[in-house]
Amino acid sequence: MPEESTMHDHRKLGRELGLFDTDPLIGAGLPYWLPDGAIVRHSLEEYVRGLERRAGYRHVHSPVLGKRELYEISGHWSHYRDDMYPPMNVGGEQLVLRPSLCPHHALIYRSRGHSYRELPLRIAELGGMYRAELSGVLGGLSRVRAIQLNDAHIFCTPGQIEAEAAAALSLIRQAYDALGISVARYRLSLPGAGGKYVAGDWDRAAGILRSVLDDSGLDYDAAEGEAAFYGPKIDVQITDSAGRESSLSTVQVDFHQPEQFGLEYVGPDAAKHRPVMVHRSIIGSVERAMAQLIEVHGGAFPGWLAPVQLRLLPVSEAELPYAQGILDRCGDLRAEIASQGSLGARIREGRLVPYQAVIGPQEAAAEQLSLRLRDGRRLDAEPADEALARIQAAVRVPWPRSASRAPVSGFPEPPSR
Repeated sequence: MPEESTMHDHRKLGRELGLFDTDPLIGAGLPYWLPDGAIVRHSLEEYVRGLERRAGYRHVHSPVLGKRELYEISGHWSHYRDDMYPPMNVGGEQLVLRPSLCPHHALIYRSRGHSYRELPLRIAELGGMYRAELSGVLGGLSRVRAIQLNDAHIFCTPGQIEAEAAAALSLIRQAYDALGISVARYRLSLPGAGGKYVAGDWDRAAGILRSVLDDSGLDYDAAEGEAAFYGPKIDVQITDSAGRESSLSTVQVDFHQPEQFGLEYVGPDAAKHRPVMVHRSIIGSVERAMAQLIEVHGGAFPGWLAPVQLRLLPVSEAELPYAQGILDRCGDLRAEIASQGSLGARIREGRLVPYQAVIGPQEAAAEQLSLRLRDGRRLDAEPADEALARIQAAVRVPWPRSASRAPVSGFPEPPSR
């Protein structure tokens, strides 16, 4: 596997670079984020939220707990119980750490009346969920017990399903291009034999997703037994440094939960109709996405994700005041001064930083910066303000240039009491 030979094991590299770590007192499968890792993670989350806003999504927040009854209605309790944490008895009720966000989003939809004119209604959340994974399958960031999921649910009419699923798949591909993530393959995940799946219109849902894949011109494989218990899905597969394959992003069609929760909208005929839920995740879990980014980029993240974007290297203490003045002018640019140790050692320590600026007496006197790129190139000295402006332009978040903002549907006001 020649491509994979260039990848890095995120479990080792992530710790060496001070991005994340674990502690036995916190527990297996529960990593914590160090400052540099938190910066990359927050930048990733902000990018996804911005991408979703531009695509017409509204963001919500929901609790990580729910009553056992909620998951009995959704079907998770009967079909997914082995992967859930046991209920907690609180005040005569049984509360459960949620294994998924979709039941909460169904209730958010149900909290207000809806007209067909509002649909599709796209709601998104970067929310926590929890899986009772066995110790033997846990690994670094790829398989964890506390998951921050980039999740969204599109409530739409039956006639809107295909367009919304296609738009979700397009959004995933845009994000992968910006992040530098390669797709190993696309998989159409279908139900298999046994009682793992709910009854429903599986052929219709699978046919819609098959059409989306066919119309996109993407090669894909169909796999029985890989569907969610409530519906078929498109899985976007990636590989890690050891060649292991996993799902990162998904698009799913769900007729089951709208029925279970009694979701409705008023159609043009003034009658009540049942919406369809399209589940989709652009980057899947933040943890698994971060693992992939560490392995693909080897810690040399794209400039807009890098924990430090500019490193200032004063040659001696005499240049420290000038370096501090530059730092004060950096604004939102993530910059730092490295002044301890030999210049050569400091340059090597910052080898993964997109831009380093060596500041000697000549640069300080002329109010210039001499930039070094992490690929080894050195740029001619230029006025400091021009250099900072060029760096800021280079590390801007890569929003899609051609994408126009999608219309955003709003929630109607609740009835007055």
